[in-house]
Amino acid sequence: MPNFKYLVKRALNMDYMAMVKKINSIHKKTGKSRLAILNDMRHCAIKYGAGYMDYDLFEMYNLTEEQRDTYITRGRNNDLIKKYNNPNYNYIFNNKLEFNKYFKDFIKRDYIKVRGTSKDALMAFMLKHQTFMAKPLTGTCGKGIEKININDYENIDDLYNYLTKEEHNFLLEEIITQCEEVNSIYPQSINTVRIVTILDDAQIPHIICAYFRIGNGKYVDNFNSGGMVAPVNEETGEVLMAAIDKNKNLYTEHPTTHTRIKGFKFPNWNDALEMVKKAALIMPEVRYVGWDVCFSPSGPLLVEGNEYPGHDIYQLPEHTPNKQGIWPKFTKAFKK
Repeated sequence: MPNFKYLVKRALNMDYMAMVKKINSIHKKTGKSRLAILNDMRHCAIKYGAGYMDYDLFEMYNLTEEQRDTYITRGRNNDLIKKYNNPNYNYIFNNKLEFNKYFKDFIKRDYIKVRGTSKDALMAFMLKHQTFMAKPLTGTCGKGIEKININDYENIDDLYNYLTKEEHNFLLEEIITQCEEVNSIYPQSINTVRIVTILDDAQIPHIICAYFRIGNGKYVDNFNSGGMVAPVNEETGEVLMAAIDKNKNLYTEHPTTHTRIKGFKFPNWNDALEMVKKAALIMPEVRYVGWDVCFSPSGPLLVEGNEYPGHDIYQLPEHTPNKQGIWPKFTKAFKK
């Protein structure tokens, strides 16, 4: 009879060692047999498009069939991207310079690319913005982003030489100033709200969901780079629950500032909703987008847009005590 690892590999054709670790972990937590867990994983993959990571992350082993059907899974997310987003236009969202060009009315900050720009122009930018962000033109999850102060270098020529190294391909951006209310939660990073929109067949944008992303120990707020996330009522702009990080630590207040997170209400929330609706119309070839919105003293602005919106942070078990995912919010938008 084939062994267990062989069955896993054959049934799901994935990284079976990682799969086995997840199955063993679930087995220890639930007492269910490994084979039963494997068969249930396979069932959820076929019926709901849930990979083994989804199955574990959303604790689908604790859900009924009706509850499982309320979750947006990796498979469902990929289907939405295939349906609504033309891959020929992905480069606009994957390249920060291209994104800034197309959405210049919503970013509201100075920027300059390093490659192909004269030394005089770069020097002028650095002298005007003596602290700035250096971002790789392409990349995700905040990787490779640096916050640079020219005073940390012996002279500005040393900084110029660093920025123009062959292995670097930076876009320099003016530092965003966030409003006092958001800054009080965590001032070391720009804390954004991920607002997801879908543009329907009639070219009407729909707000699907919103999630507050907060930095913790770093100057980026990405969940996969040490940050935390909390659901936001997309109609009122109020943070509904405690924030959670990737290690499943819950925070009703920020551990650094002790400012309360749950119950926080964003200023100018309706302006933010109107902004992302307008942004959604700029590139109708990409109709399913996750917008990262910053709240500045003069109002909301865009940090970036994501043509491949993640699905994992939106329905973590700690944020779904009623065991209901957000898939019905998507299906509601489809029907309009």
